[in-house]
Amino acid sequence: MEKECCCQKTKERSPEEMKGLINRLNRIEGQIRGIRGMVEKSAYCTDILMQVSAVNAALNAFNKELLANHIKTCVARDIRAGQDETIDELVLTLQKLMK
Repeated sequence: MEKECCCQKTKERSPEEMKGLINRLNRIEGQIRGIRGMVEKSAYCTDILMQVSAVNAALNAFNKELLANHIKTCVARDIRAGQDETIDELVLTLQKLMK
């Protein structure tokens, strides 16, 4: 029996949620390009490291927003529908995020 890949699942997002997530990702993408520019211009190591730290914080904020929405929508819906395997999926996801 094949295990279903999470990539085969989809989620309908509200226009507001989609816009918020895309805006965060666009800012992160800009930060990454900025770091690349710093490396190309031989910026001082600690300056680059501080920018990398800012990107990590931005990615963590993105994850928190996405996870909160996932729990409030997908997980809650599945639990109400008696699909308790969603709890196992959530636990596994949290374990991966906390590495």
